[in-house]
This record gives sequence, structure tokens and C-alpha cells, in this order.
Amino acid sequence: MLNKFNQNVSEGFLFTDQYELVMAQFYYRLGLHNNPAQFEHYFRNYPDYGTHKAGYCINAGLEWFTEWMTNTSFSEKDYEYLSNSKNRAGKKIFDEKFLSWLKEEGDYSKVSIRAIPEGRVVHPNLPLTIVRGPLAIVQILETALLNQLNYQTLIATKASRIKEIGKGQPLLEFGARRAQDRGAIAGARAALIGGADFSSNVGISHLLGMPPKGTHAHSMVQLFIAMGRTEEEAFREFADMYPDECILLVDTINTLESGMPNAIKVFQRLKKQGHKPIGVRLDSGDLAYLSIKVAKMLDKAELPEVGIVLSNELDEMNIWQIISQIAEDAPKQGTDADSVIKKLIFGVGTRLVTSAGDSALGGVYKLISIKKDGRWQQAIKISDAVEKMTNPGDKQVWRLYDKTKKATADLICLADEKPKEMDKLSLRHPMSSAKFRNLERNEISKMEPLLVDIIKDGKIVYDFPSIEELRNQRKSDLEKLDSGVKRLINPHYYHVSLSQKLWDLKEEMIKKTKK
Repeated sequence: MLNKFNQNVSEGFLFTDQYELVMAQFYYRLGLHNNPAQFEHYFRNYPDYGTHKAGYCINAGLEWFTEWMTNTSFSEKDYEYLSNSKNRAGKKIFDEKFLSWLKEEGDYSKVSIRAIPEGRVVHPNLPLTIVRGPLAIVQILETALLNQLNYQTLIATKASRIKEIGKGQPLLEFGARRAQDRGAIAGARAALIGGADFSSNVGISHLLGMPPKGTHAHSMVQLFIAMGRTEEEAFREFADMYPDECILLVDTINTLESGMPNAIKVFQRLKKQGHKPIGVRLDSGDLAYLSIKVAKMLDKAELPEVGIVLSNELDEMNIWQIISQIAEDAPKQGTDADSVIKKLIFGVGTRLVTSAGDSALGGVYKLISIKKDGRWQQAIKISDAVEKMTNPGDKQVWRLYDKTKKATADLICLADEKPKEMDKLSLRHPMSSAKFRNLERNEISKMEPLLVDIIKDGKIVYDFPSIEELRNQRKSDLEKLDSGVKRLINPHYYHVSLSQKLWDLKEEMIKKTKK
């Protein structure tokens, strides 16, 4: 059984893969362990959910990762575990000199990070996170970085797509019971960045300054009936305890013939007492059909302000279908579709927190350069699969906006380039020599650098925004994104390009490596 002490080991400095430690010892043996090195984190492809695909991602996870980094170091217990680690021949895997070095240097106090901030729209091949520090240490860092940043970016992206397709209606995240262990906590945070208005997860909601939200269980109505009482009595007593937070789950028995009539009685009683009932929740059946019927019942009962919370395995696709069905069917039933949609609140659990359809973001962490004899030497990976080739050099990413103030391309430049001073920009496709375009400076209304300093020599130098500020950043970026890129199905391709100077460096290194 895991105790707290052991959890500190599994979630601390040794939250890494074995091969990271094996490589770190190898570098130590070669005398390269303290050489400054630079790695980049990026993803190659958008999430592909099968029937639909993302055309952008929302960057997330950075604040939590930096907190973890600055509070993590190699412990005595870590030393004990590694010193007793043996190979198949019964010999120790890690020698004493390497472990002694880890005792002295096993922390991230010499690591610096530049990154694209959380809440920003990001795309494939952009360096999201640039890590610089002692080679062995930044190698060990790889697993934790990919684990934390990839997952929150994946969930923030899913939440953003759900929020966008839901016409901006309130979005509640409640996936804790179906999430992968404590991924529920990081998932809730990422969902709040990506567009969820609230989460049912109590602890993390309070830590983030967000009130947790929820309804009641089917078991409440079942309990009352089992004791010889009624659904109406269950609703009434619940409303008496929570008169200003009252959402009633109306489908335990029969939504339209029992749940709704009883909820309406209770809500009318609350209104007479001076309270404002929040809504009813539908968790089964044809949610579009029921939403129309329920909306009509609420309007007839003079309760137009009461919302309708929809749940039951929702995601962006079935929310789109629900809204489309309401738009088509509501007028046929004598009801304004927009008035029904404006009552909706979407409760999304399993399919959000697990990113159903594509459960992992393929983010990678690649060596870009190593310092030797006082000079930075560029590194490149060459592969038969061209999409797996890396882009060398220390970089900056510039977002280019056209005359309509829409983001038209992200340009990856070498860090010493000054694209704002150029009369003409050459945008090269990252993988294909045949694909490129030129932009005159007067075609660009704004150029924005995306990478900023986050950590310098182990010290956090960036003021992390609040969740609300991150949401506002996401909204702003999405407003500047072409609508075709935001499509649920077959989104338009957003241009990520290399500068001519970076393209030339890459080509030169490929030729040298192949000689």
C-alpha cells in the first residue's frame, strides 16, 4: 500500500521514465552531464477524434508544471531506491558517483524555461516550451513535462471546442468520477482554462477561487420513494435546504409526467418565498426533444428564467446535434428555438475529462542544441518520416495578423531575427520545400512574439494570470482565428511556417548530417 512518503517518491524527482535516468548516468560517465543543453516541447498533430478533428489547441498546464519543478529535488529516499536498483545480472544499475552527484545537483535550480503562455491558441510544430539547463537534469525532466503539459493542453482544447459549439451557454465540468485517478484534478483546471464555467470538483474549484457546482443524485428520489414518500416531497425538502442553489434532477421516474410537474410546484413555491430557482436537469432520453417540451412547460408555468441542465455523455458533436435539432424542431412545436437554447446549461463529464476520441496529445521533447567548449552546437533529428524531423536553433515564434486583424500564420524564426524590421517575409512550410509564400510588410497589421521567459535559473520570473484572465486570453485568440479553423469537421489548415533563415539552417544541417 502506498503511504504518503512513498507517494512523495512516485510524484517527486523520480516521476520520470527509467530511460531518462539511464541516459543521465550515460552523460555523467561521458563528462557531459553539466554541459548546458536546450530541449523543445511541441506537438506534431491536432487531436483527431475520429468523426471530427481539432483545428487548434489551447495551451495549458504551465503554472502547475513550474510549481512542481521549483518544489522538486532528489531526496534521500530517492537515493535509497536507486542505489538498490539492479539489472538482470544482479549488478547495480546506478553507480555511487552518479548518485552522489544527484544528491548534490538533483534539482531544477539551474533550469530556465521560455514558453508560450497558458490560454493561448497553439498549433503543431510550434515550440510551446523551451527548456535550457544541465544536460542530465533537463533529460530527466522530460517525462514530467510531457505528462503535465500534454494532458492539460488536451483537455483545455476539448473544453474549448465544447464551449464554442454550445453557443456560449454555461458549461459545467463534472468528470472526476470517470477520470484517470488524480488526472481529474488537472483535468478540471484545464477544462476551466479551456471554457468550462464551473467544475463539480470541490477541492480544486476552491483552490482556484471558483465556486464548485452540482445538482443532486437520483438516489435522493429513490430514497424517498423507498421510504414510502414521494418525488415531490424529495424535491421540496431539497429546495428548503438549498433555496438559492436549487437544481432538480427530473428524470428518475418520468421526466414529463412526474419530474417536471413536481419541480414546477416546488419552483413556484420557492418564488413565492422570494427565491430564484436555478434549473432542472435532464440526464436521459432524447435531450433535444425533452428540452423543447421542458422549456414550454417552464414558460407556461411563468418560470422562463429557470435553466435546463443537460448531461449524459455529452461532447461537442452531440451538443451540436442537440442544438441543430432544437433549431429545426422548436418552431414546429410553436416555440422559439433561440429561447430554448438560451435556457441550456451543458454538464459534461466523461467525454471531456478523458478527451474521448483521442485520449492523448502527441507532444514530444527533443534536443535542439548542446554547449561544448563555450559554443552552442545545433542538433537535429533526421527521419524517413519527414514530419518527425526537428527544427534546429534557438527560436522565437511570431504570430502574424492580416489587415482584418485575423491571425494568418505563426512564423518560427531564429531568436536573433527581427522580422518586424523586414520589408518582406518568406514563410516556408516546415516539411516541404515546394510550399512557401511571401508576405509584404504592409500586408501584416500586427506581429506578436509568443515565447516569454517563465523561469530563469530555477526562479519563476513570470506572473501567472488568474483562471479568468486565461479564459479571456483564449476568447481573444479564438476571435482572431478564422472561422474555418474552428470548424468541428475538416477544419481549415492554419499556417505554421519557418523563416527563410531557419529553413536554410535546417537544410544545411540535413546535408551535413547525411554526408
